[in-house]
Amino acid sequence: MASPKKQSRTFSGMSYREVQRSNSIRRSKLPKNHQIWLKENGYKNVGWDNVIQLYQKINELLNQPDADDEPTLEELFLEADRIGKKYQTPEEIEAFNQEMAAEVNAVSDLVDQQFPETEVEVIDYSQISRSSRQSRYKNR
Repeated sequence: MASPKKQSRTFSGMSYREVQRSNSIRRSKLPKNHQIWLKENGYKNVGWDNVIQLYQKINELLNQPDADDEPTLEELFLEADRIGKKYQTPEEIEAFNQEMAAEVNAVSDLVDQQFPETEVEVIDYSQISRSSRQSRYKNR
């Protein structure tokens, strides 16, 4: 008598080999730093449980927004400045720059009042005194 055929295990409608193939293809689409992270953290494409964990982790990584796609705060400010200047006349830009310079000077004066530098320290390392050179040679 023939033994009944064992029902094969599936995950999301895929066989073991199909999940492995899917993991390999999708892992190659990840940025290199994510691929390295997966390897360093023990995600393997061998064994049912490991293959399923890798599949789920790759899904998480693929669904994350890329940090490279999002502009930095500095880039946003520069872009806003560029757009703002597009709608200003040269006279308005010059007036703003003069106001800004006046504010910066006022803040600088205030800092100088709060933290006055009464002493200026100058150290000249370019010349060594002759006596210290002679004493070095005598001690040898």
